[in-house]
Amino acid sequence: MSQVLVVKAWFLVIPLILLAWVALPVRRWIWRIPVGIVVGIAVAFGLVALVPGALDYLVSFSVMAGIYAVLCLGLNSQWGYNGHLDFGIAGFFAVGAFTQALFITAMPSGLMAQYAQQLFGLQAPFLLGVIAAGVLAGVVGFLVAQPVLHLRTDFLAIATLGIAEIIRLIFQNERWLANGPQPLSGIPQPLSCMFDEPACSWLPDSVVQFVSVMQPRDYGYIYLVIVTLILGVVYFALETAVRSPWGRALRAVRDDELSASMNGKPVKSLRVQSFVVGAVVMGVGGALYAPYMVTIDYSHFAPLFGTFIVWVMLMLGGSGNNKGAILGAFVIWGVWSGTGFVTDYLHGLLVDVAPEIASRTAFLRWSFVGLLLAGIVLYRPQGVLPEEKWVSRFLKNHPKD
Repeated sequence: MSQVLVVKAWFLVIPLILLAWVALPVRRWIWRIPVGIVVGIAVAFGLVALVPGALDYLVSFSVMAGIYAVLCLGLNSQWGYNGHLDFGIAGFFAVGAFTQALFITAMPSGLMAQYAQQLFGLQAPFLLGVIAAGVLAGVVGFLVAQPVLHLRTDFLAIATLGIAEIIRLIFQNERWLANGPQPLSGIPQPLSCMFDEPACSWLPDSVVQFVSVMQPRDYGYIYLVIVTLILGVVYFALETAVRSPWGRALRAVRDDELSASMNGKPVKSLRVQSFVVGAVVMGVGGALYAPYMVTIDYSHFAPLFGTFIVWVMLMLGGSGNNKGAILGAFVIWGVWSGTGFVTDYLHGLLVDVAPEIASRTAFLRWSFVGLLLAGIVLYRPQGVLPEEKWVSRFLKNHPKD
């Protein structure tokens, strides 16, 4: 095994350890740590040994699936735990992405200033941009919640969908804000200085020497670790919240609002809180998306890619289950990526025989996702991992520790 493959394997270890820690059916958390480490190291080096040619694709796939998993967790905190039919995910996604871009980029100068415009450019650190993206998305969520949470079911869905489109059109038309219809490009990537000459001045020499065998095209391995760590923080924060009295109050409001109100729960406040928490998490997802893409514009946040596919992910994984939300994101992104190969193959077969049909094969991807959604609704409406009915860690009779 070459040295570069060994280095890539070690970059895969951290994401796999976190995945194993969450997924392993080991009840006592104290045993999950050593077991997760062993499983993560074994799987990482196994992948490097068995499929070295597919590693780069798997990393790119996992980065995007991880970003969608963050969005899915945000939707789960709204719909899964409080019953908000939010079809405005793309709006909070866009707010987070553009906020991150504005915070970590520099203001255009010189000749570039004639072609690119933006409200500000602070050249702030990546993590500060993530925090700012979450906070601003939460503020927007709070402002949106005041008028729309009086609505229910389909009326709420229509209202939030319309608000998301308004947000997208603002970024499309107001050039002074984030370059309007033109792409906002040159978004810096965190830790990309590892591949500079010289490398990051603050990095220890041992780390610089360790990654020196990798090329700039291998940056996805570093970003996968970043995305996984933030996904892990979001997951554990939401798990802690949902197993707290606050989280159980959210579920009580979702299941029977009148009964919760009669028992002294602040129903309106809880509904707003869950909506804002979901918006914050979706903003964090946008903050992860922008640096990975390097260039973003309004077209990245259309309802199909920013809202409806996230709903399919949550419905497949299991509404009301954070593990299910992550699972659904990876499965549906796998379906979406896999159908791309199918449509490309069909296009090659039909381009000379039936060019009119060949030009429409790209729409088959949405047909596959739609058929999958219909199958979920008909045969597994509760999802692959249904909601846990008992979530308190303090119930001694419950089998969980």
